[in-house]
Amino acid sequence: MSEQRQEQLEAAQEALQAGDFARGLGLAEDVLEADASDGEALYMAAVAARYLKQFDRAQTHLSALHAANPEYGRAWQESAHLARAQGRAEEARAAYARATQFNPALLASWRALAELSSGAEAHNAAAQAERIAGLPRELLAVTNHLHEGRTLRAEEICRHYLRRNPRDVEGMRLLAQIGMQLGINDDAEFLLESAREFAPDNIQIRLDYIDVLRRRQKFEQARDQAEALYALDPESPLFQSHLAIESMQTGDYDRAFDLFDTILAKLPNDPATLTSRGHALKTRGRQEDAVESYRAAITAKPDHGDAFYALANLKTYRFTDAEIAAMRAQVDAPGLAFMDRVHLSFALGKAHEDREEYAESFRFYEQGNALKRAQTRYSADAMSEELAKQREHCTAELFAKHAGEGHAAPDPIFILGLPRAGSTLLEQILASHSQVDGTLELPNILALAHQLRGRKAGQSRYPEILHDLSGEQLEQFGADFIENTRVHRQGAPFFIDKMPNNFRHIGLIHLILPNAKIIDARRAPLDCCFSGFKQLFAEGQEFTYGLTEVGRYYADYVDLMDHWDTVLPGRVLRVQHEDVLDDLECQTRRMLDYCGLPFEQACLDFHKTDRAVRTASSEQVRRPINRSGQSAWKPYEPWLSPLKEALGDTAAE
Repeated sequence: MSEQRQEQLEAAQEALQAGDFARGLGLAEDVLEADASDGEALYMAAVAARYLKQFDRAQTHLSALHAANPEYGRAWQESAHLARAQGRAEEARAAYARATQFNPALLASWRALAELSSGAEAHNAAAQAERIAGLPRELLAVTNHLHEGRTLRAEEICRHYLRRNPRDVEGMRLLAQIGMQLGINDDAEFLLESAREFAPDNIQIRLDYIDVLRRRQKFEQARDQAEALYALDPESPLFQSHLAIESMQTGDYDRAFDLFDTILAKLPNDPATLTSRGHALKTRGRQEDAVESYRAAITAKPDHGDAFYALANLKTYRFTDAEIAAMRAQVDAPGLAFMDRVHLSFALGKAHEDREEYAESFRFYEQGNALKRAQTRYSADAMSEELAKQREHCTAELFAKHAGEGHAAPDPIFILGLPRAGSTLLEQILASHSQVDGTLELPNILALAHQLRGRKAGQSRYPEILHDLSGEQLEQFGADFIENTRVHRQGAPFFIDKMPNNFRHIGLIHLILPNAKIIDARRAPLDCCFSGFKQLFAEGQEFTYGLTEVGRYYADYVDLMDHWDTVLPGRVLRVQHEDVLDDLECQTRRMLDYCGLPFEQACLDFHKTDRAVRTASSEQVRRPINRSGQSAWKPYEPWLSPLKEALGDTAAE
């Protein structure tokens, strides 16, 4: 059927190019009989119907296309062409603007916007049209592929172009964008740093450079770059916004709030600024002010899913009847942006859960997860293979061979495991100690593992390469970790890295930092997995977007932790979340003894500690110990068979 579909679509395309719109329409609609949501067929059918002046038919196909792929720029350009053909100029202008938002390489949309707009908007559109018209053909193709979801094809063309034009800064910028989409942020940083040196006045390159530095958690450098842009034009709301965000990332919340206030004085209804300000207020523990800021963002933009989800993600907020009705109206609206639909779905899941309307709650949680699952490239099989390689290569013999090597610093305390397993609570307890700094989920170990894999796709040298590293290399890697994480510390002798995914790399951690402490934060399987399924993560936890996937991941995690216990006996302290709830003082003293720290009462009074907490549990750890999340999966049990099957025997633990 796939071959037949391809032949029909190619024939339809040829018919459209030849001006035989009736035949093209017929061929496209033949494909739609087999699959009514086929995006390519819907687009061709809409174009053909418009040329045939069958406007209602064209609109029907476009509505279906917007529902199936709300961020397809060409579909919005076609909607604009259709509205313009019918004399609806303002509707056309809005659709052209949305088209360029989703695909900034659409020359026809920019030219139409220049004709239909006035003043600064028309000038900007004309300038964009001129810039795109001047792009090399290859880079225009790269931009189109990149914004239409064909990332690997975009990478192929871009690399081929840069081999012939190695100093083309736009080519370098686009390849960096591709790298960021693929999660290869170290390469993206190198490309953008080089492009910035070649073209120091290119503002877009400098903004992208700030973005990649933040992604790599190089917050001080990102702030310095934002300061430099701000110095160029202190009155620019764009530069003010970037500096506010980077100030927040480095802990300078007073500066961030001043800048947010300055922006809002000029643009009082800017939803993005109101939402970012809400995030800063939440992180500082000012929940009531955060709620007010999120609500103002929603008032300014009623379909602003990010702000609705931010309210839900407070965990303690309860939506009103009117807010739930508003979200339900927006989540089904045609043309809603992809992430707005995702955010609203998760927010509605939480809203109905709070009302004990579990069937509706699960429906929306599943809807949000299904959207994210379709977007990611996560493979449970590939992850199982990756973790099996750790068991295969990280043997007792490896650790015996490297005994006494690595960097001797005892500073780091790694808290790892699965997200939503109680690691933020353990961090808050330990970070309340006078000798311990809480930091972030630091990316350094994951970046080192990525570096050790090598550059050739499908030919990873990690973790097997650990057998070939010298004592000098291991010592240097450990020293680099201590030095590169220093920026996140406040001067205490010990600090916490609570990146949960570090459990995959305990062998590497032990080899480079043999005196570091490692704490495995573990929670009952069904509670942990279902809590992860309900949580929309910013990035990096793709396994949570399916019940089968999260169950398999948990089972694989338990198997790998059993392996670490076998080959590194006594190296890892396991702290069960339920034990912490049952006896906070006993488990706190146990952790402090393991870390070689004296008892301090502040650790038991963790909820009184004033520090920025950036994870989804930020509000929960500002309250005393409670059992609100325990057995939260039970009302959803009718729908959890895939999770239980994936967990297997682990579910009974």
